[in-house]
Amino acid sequence: MAPSARTTSVARSTVPAVRSAKVNRGDAPLVMVTAYDAPGARIASEAGVDMILVGDSVAMVVLGYDDTLQVTVDDLAHHVGAVARAKPDALIVGDLPWLSYHVSSEDTVRNAARLILAGAQCVKLEGGRKRVPMIEALVDAEIPVMGHLGLTPQSVHAMGGFRVQAKESEAALQLVADAKALQHAGCFAIVLEGVPDEVARMVTDALDVPTIGIGAGRHCDGQVLVFHDVLGLEDRIVPKFVRRYASLKEDAVAAVGAFASDVRSGAFPSDDESYHLNAEQAEALSLYGAEA
Repeated sequence: MAPSARTTSVARSTVPAVRSAKVNRGDAPLVMVTAYDAPGARIASEAGVDMILVGDSVAMVVLGYDDTLQVTVDDLAHHVGAVARAKPDALIVGDLPWLSYHVSSEDTVRNAARLILAGAQCVKLEGGRKRVPMIEALVDAEIPVMGHLGLTPQSVHAMGGFRVQAKESEAALQLVADAKALQHAGCFAIVLEGVPDEVARMVTDALDVPTIGIGAGRHCDGQVLVFHDVLGLEDRIVPKFVRRYASLKEDAVAAVGAFASDVRSGAFPSDDESYHLNAEQAEALSLYGAEA
């Protein structure tokens, strides 16, 4: 049964509280889901998640693109604003889209500020040590930063597709070094995507800040999934790491189909679902019609 109220405290959903959450210190694992609009944010908040990621995954699950490279800062600011207006208890993480933090530190801060002004409380960006100057500039501007390592979807072409990363020992050690560099630069948490369970455990154990896994096994300090995957709204691609907790697309298709059938048969709307004149006005209108 779904919870009727948040099962974590509001205080949990702040940057400092998330930064201090480590499972190996006895903390409960962190929970993050994506959301892209006010209804999704309300659902996530009422379910008791710790963080809402307004992700660039909006490109694929909402806007119909084949990858995440098409969305802009304007797109993300629009969706961050929709989530923020729901006033969720969860920490709102705004995803910096491709090419918004790749050119200069000044552009990075300016673009991140757009998401903060729209209602995000922190931002997320992808990449390892080469992102350190951007992270340091953001932290200096007092914009909290979440890192993202492993399978970084904005690098899909460079990686040759959506492939599991750090499968060799050298690449695994590089991932650990990158994670430490991001922590040192000021990241308060790091997403690990598409890496072997053992490698994610190494990274998690090496850091003082929490790791949030997606396709990274059981040993991270938290987990994140895409809203549409959790609810079964997206059924075109089902990665190995996705667990569906509902089949809402199937239910939605059935519901809309039933509506269409009722309209075509005349069963909708019923008399009870229609508005009516009072008896006096109905009689007056019928007399007018007779005279006409």
